[in-house]
Amino acid sequence: MIIGIDEVGRGCWAGPLVAAAVGLDEDHRISGLNDSKKLSAKKRLQLASEIKKETEQIGIGWVWPREINKLGLTKSVQLAMQRAVDEVTLSNHQIIIDGHINYLVHLPNTTPVIKADGTVPAVSAASIIAKVARDMYMQEIATKYHQYSFEKHVGYGTKLHIDALSKYGITPIHRINYKPVKKFLAHGG
Repeated sequence: MIIGIDEVGRGCWAGPLVAAAVGLDEDHRISGLNDSKKLSAKKRLQLASEIKKETEQIGIGWVWPREINKLGLTKSVQLAMQRAVDEVTLSNHQIIIDGHINYLVHLPNTTPVIKADGTVPAVSAASIIAKVARDMYMQEIATKYHQYSFEKHVGYGTKLHIDALSKYGITPIHRINYKPVKKFLAHGG
């Protein structure tokens, strides 16, 4: 079994950073796994369902905006990945993290692999699980902050998001240490 780890929401201006850890056997039966960014929302949902049926080795780590504001991005990514890994059984399985940084250097058998989310099925699965979980959260929170249209941009810095920040200011789910968001604090947002 390989434990794949990936995160989503790193560049968002609002909402949580989410990492997933997914363990898949090499002989898994899921076809169509890929980097979540290369899949439609419908395909991600379908694959997330298949992943959950295929393995119980799924962990999701959430790091909330308040924590991100306090810890900074690098430590937040590390914390999200650690929280995800804490929910799976590691044994002596190989752990592959998407990217070039080993955020879990303290764990044995851990290797970062650039573009693993598109080449290593377990990491692709983690990418999908994290993206679906985060998107669902942002759709739910959009009902509380309906004027921000979080269900459309999920917290990324789009024109729609900038327009809402200009008009309504920041919310408790905004990352106030991010430069683009700080600008709205300075203007009384």
